[in-house]
Amino acid sequence: MTSPPTASYRYEGRAWAAGVGRVAGVDEAGRGPLAGPVVAAAVILDPHDRIRGLSDSKLLTPDEREASYDRIRQRAVAMGAAVVGHETIDRVNILCATQAAMLAALSRLGVEPELVITDFVHLAGLGCPQRNLVNGDGRSASVAAASIVAKVTRDRMMRELDRHYPGYGFARHKGYATPEHLAALDRLGPCPIHRRTFAGVWRQSELFVREDQD
Repeated sequence: MTSPPTASYRYEGRAWAAGVGRVAGVDEAGRGPLAGPVVAAAVILDPHDRIRGLSDSKLLTPDEREASYDRIRQRAVAMGAAVVGHETIDRVNILCATQAAMLAALSRLGVEPELVITDFVHLAGLGCPQRNLVNGDGRSASVAAASIVAKVTRDRMMRELDRHYPGYGFARHKGYATPEHLAALDRLGPCPIHRRTFAGVWRQSELFVREDQD
């Protein structure tokens, strides 16, 4: 089996060479699903202990993500994660919720970053410069690390939520709009963790309200 392409240390290396030591990569997991929270993570990697094989979390198997998560947790200079729930997503929209989660994750690093690299999300109010890279999780090792931390954290949450809301298959599809998930919505209607403002959910919400009124 071919290994996924790994993210480089190009952007971090340039910063480190210029004397910028604390480079924080930031990414999220869960912008697209119909249910559950959005999770963001921030990671500062050690320039003297480079973790090899970091890649966009979407290209890794669950076992590879878990193994990478453990390496990041053990060897990164700092790591922070933050969760913004479905209620806030419905209230402020998914982009604003993602930006809030990213800022919260940065605040939980325990140290102040000197440069922030994101996966093409601009963050207002930072006290340091930022680079917003297209496909950042595939190009920057720090952003790839953050994508892994965010994805593993969210997947664990969705497996736990599957126990509370059985029948939807959250442990398998993690809230994304798979045929299994859409079929469960048709059959059961939305549950409390569904995002009511997302099209695939509000249509089902309206349908079930109408049926209740008939």
